Amino acid sequence: MAKAKEVYVCTNCGFETAKWNGRCPSCNEWNTFELHVQAAAPAKGAGRISAAPLPGAAAPVRISEIDTEDEVRYHTGLKEFDRVLGGGIVKGSINLLSGAPGIGKSTLLLQICEFLGRNYSILYVSGEESVRQLKLRAQRLGVESDNLYIVSQTDVDTVIHTVVTQKPDLVMIDSIQTMNLAQVASSAGSVTQVRECTSALMRTAKSEEIPMFIVGHINKDGAIAGPKVLEHIVDAVLYFEGDRNLTYRILRAVKNRYGSTNEIGMFEMLDTGLTEVENPSMMLLADRPVGVSGTCAACVMEGSRPIMAEVQALVTKTGFGTPRRMAAGFDYNRMSLILAVLEKRAGYFFGALDVYINIVGGLRLEEPAADLSIALALVSSLRDKPLPEGLLAFGELGLAGEIRTASNLLQRIKEAQRLGFTQCLVPRQALKALSAISGLDGIELIGVSSLKQAIAAAFPG
Repeated sequence: MAKAKEVYVCTNCGFETAKWNGRCPSCNEWNTFELHVQAAAPAKGAGRISAAPLPGAAAPVRISEIDTEDEVRYHTGLKEFDRVLGGGIVKGSINLLSGAPGIGKSTLLLQICEFLGRNYSILYVSGEESVRQLKLRAQRLGVESDNLYIVSQTDVDTVIHTVVTQKPDLVMIDSIQTMNLAQVASSAGSVTQVRECTSALMRTAKSEEIPMFIVGHINKDGAIAGPKVLEHIVDAVLYFEGDRNLTYRILRAVKNRYGSTNEIGMFEMLDTGLTEVENPSMMLLADRPVGVSGTCAACVMEGSRPIMAEVQALVTKTGFGTPRRMAAGFDYNRMSLILAVLEKRAGYFFGALDVYINIVGGLRLEEPAADLSIALALVSSLRDKPLPEGLLAFGELGLAGEIRTASNLLQRIKEAQRLGFTQCLVPRQALKALSAISGLDGIELIGVSSLKQAIAAAFPG
């Protein structure tokens, strides 16, 4: 008879090794290995395949014979949430909602229970709070649905039995790190427990066609705690982002089998819960200073929605032997590239200066179209000369100092026009196509092909 196999598993990334290591060779984290006992391999011949069909086995079906007309999507009552999900909650899907502690994950789920509870039955399983604690939080949020059933339970077998017998329309699991299976010989929250509990819940969701939301914690690096396979099992992975000291929250999908991963939803945390921010551009530019150097407006595309953001740059004399470079909401390596192009192609030197970049509102700009806005903000701070108040700029910056075109130019310009911007620096390649479009009165389009031209147009004096 084969013996059980002992392996060491990294609790941070799921890397397995036969012996204990102080440092994980995969994620470079220290003291993350835990001992796990794997089940013994089956005896020789035990896996032999029989010609007889297995009981309950599903027969293959032609894809042309599958009917999708009765596809069901549950609307959550929050348009921003529905946008991120791709139009609503898909029947039978399993969705992972993650975020920092206190960011509002449980609050968001309880709020959608109030709307969904009008027409559907919901089972809320909490492994972290008692039913009385959940009741107090529900009263604060104004959640009083008669179709919301709450249970405080951590045993997955019991949870699955409750789901199969009661057959709710929706299930909330808060959180997966507190769940455990009695058959798995490890503590709750371990790599093995998280993987096996999620797999068991996934099988139940698919077989019963009941959508599930699973709350997942994150580690100190911002990644979802547990094995990476957890993100492969679920249908959608949602990140709830934001600074706990600020009231605004961003919901972002990094994986979605039923919709786009480029959409974001914006919320504001109030005393009564989360409220939708239907006009994020105006919110992000609400407190923008006037007549101050080092600030520039940028327009980025988040899925199908153009969002205006304020880019701030601060260039100051360094007090150290090596100048400091810091970027909040912007890629550090991309900032270094822009600084190099400014020095080589435009003649602005930052070698002995500290440089700080900040994107206001907790937004993170990952689109190359924000390069020109960053460059102009840096030049504005270096020269201590403010940019025109009604100026907007977008375009990708190349290593030769050229300005490359960006996608969805018309949508960006119309968003800027709606918010009252009067000038827009755009790549010259796209200017001809934009000049033939009507309805762009009131905003001056300035075509630039190089970084030097963009700086000359932004600082005409």
